[in-house]
Amino acid sequence: MTIRLLDTLSGQQRELVPLEPGHVRIYSCGPTVYGPAHIGNFRSFLFADLLVRYLRYRGLRVTWVMNITDIDDKIIRGAAAQGISIGELAQRWTDRFLADAAALRMTPPEVLPRATEHIPEITTLIATLLERGHAYRTEDGSIFFRIASWPAYGRLARLDPGQLRVGERVEADEYAKDDVRDFALWKGPKPGEPSFSTPVGEGRPGWHVECSAMSMKHLGPSFDIHTGAVDLIFPHHEDELAQSEAATGLPFVRTWLHCAHLQMAGLKMAKSTGNIERVSDLLERGVSARALRYVLIAVHYRAALNYADASLAAAGSALERLDALFAALAGYREDRPDDVGLADLLAGTRAGFERALDDDLNIAPALAVLFDFVRETNRRIDARTLSTADAGIVTSFLHDLDRVLGIGPDPVDDGLAPDLEALLEARAAARTARNWAESDRLRDELAQHGIVVEDTRDGQRWRRLEETHG
Repeated sequence: MTIRLLDTLSGQQRELVPLEPGHVRIYSCGPTVYGPAHIGNFRSFLFADLLVRYLRYRGLRVTWVMNITDIDDKIIRGAAAQGISIGELAQRWTDRFLADAAALRMTPPEVLPRATEHIPEITTLIATLLERGHAYRTEDGSIFFRIASWPAYGRLARLDPGQLRVGERVEADEYAKDDVRDFALWKGPKPGEPSFSTPVGEGRPGWHVECSAMSMKHLGPSFDIHTGAVDLIFPHHEDELAQSEAATGLPFVRTWLHCAHLQMAGLKMAKSTGNIERVSDLLERGVSARALRYVLIAVHYRAALNYADASLAAAGSALERLDALFAALAGYREDRPDDVGLADLLAGTRAGFERALDDDLNIAPALAVLFDFVRETNRRIDARTLSTADAGIVTSFLHDLDRVLGIGPDPVDDGLAPDLEALLEARAAARTARNWAESDRLRDELAQHGIVVEDTRDGQRWRRLEETHG
């Protein structure tokens, strides 16, 4: 097994060799819970989910940590505007995030640390940076990281450390500091803002230091993989890297992985521009959660992905093909010898699937291999070359690949509502009586209720229609 991933820091694709044999430690930058996460955020989260799922499929133990940023300038402003505590606002949107993640079948991380629950770890890290001369205090009680003390600063983003910083969450003149490039580790107390009493003084943590403290708390001072969206490379991940290695003297992360933006109408999806779609809103409008997941994972994580109705429709069509095969296999009965070529087909499909994902999670060819298998299996079903036992083997094989993808059909319903069962029975009776017009009418009526009916050599078969959008 050789899994190769493109490391942002080195710019090279390298073999994944865990620091602890057989155990991969992963940290992902999670949501800042001042509002609902949009599907652009979830592209980054689901790329990490795909990575975690594939590593586990490959037999590796994975510890996955995804943080919750629950104290931040936007959270403070939002809570004040609504007249509630930051804890109440943060909990509201954390609950929404978890519900959206579950709808999109995101694997729950082992740890979902919150910044406000890690103040001791944060302040211990800051105290270490002060002791080592990498940080300094200002008159208002804030503490800044001194970029001039860290010559390697800028190597992740490939920037000249002498250039001015951009994209900060805090404006350069909001806090007094020695150098405009320096970033806040600790923000001195201000009226109307939450404040913690700690060994480094009153105040609250800066955004960047939270992730360093939480990742090292749960994964150790050095770990295998750090994931996030490409817009976090600078300044967030650059700052994480600098302050972590300055504090420990050890390499912080073995492999950095960054996901490209999701675009809509040709523009980056971002709350600041209003160019966004939220998971819960889409689901309320009738979009299938499975189709949405498919759209968000189906393009390689480093390639820009444009979200549009057409992509949802294509995802729905792909899922329909997959569902139809599962339904066909469930109803397939053929008393004949096993298909002598099935073992080679399964082995070749698995090899192609793994070869694609071993290559930096190259999902598009992996999906192509899967749907080539769907077509070939349908051909063998039509030709009746599979045995009943073969159908069960193929079903188990598809479920095994879907441990990685998470796009397979929901568990089979125990049954339909009595009125729909009656329609199915009436249609079967109409076909037995060779009343084709009535049979077609009942099929259309069932379709209006989202039930697709197919006639096969194994009898009448039904499945639920996978909706893409309402």
